[in-house]
Amino acid sequence: MSLLDSLLGQLSGNVDVAGIAAKVGIDPATAQSAISALGQAHAQEGDTVETAAAQTGIAPDTLNQVVGALGGVEGLGQVSQILQNNPQILSSINSFLDRDGDGSALNDVLGMAKGLFGKS
Repeated sequence: MSLLDSLLGQLSGNVDVAGIAAKVGIDPATAQSAISALGQAHAQEGDTVETAAAQTGIAPDTLNQVVGALGGVEGLGQVSQILQNNPQILSSINSFLDRDGDGSALNDVLGMAKGLFGKS
């Protein structure tokens, strides 16, 4: 997470993954996945939050809180630009989140979220 944190430090307000996680009430791995998905979705056609929610399984309300913690649409635009300029971040995030190595982090993030809420 340090690579993403160091790049997020470029944003105004010195944004960090752990700080966002604490502010929103989610674990840092989920926050990292949310930031990554939102940054990618922002550069695509359609609604950013809906696209990120479909990609990660994270609730739109939670993703909206993450957007707010990033500094709103302006901060999200900066995150998107950082991710586009540093594609190695996405690779490292996906490797970190894809715990079972099946090529998809979605099921792993959903598993983390279930664990967070005590569901099995």
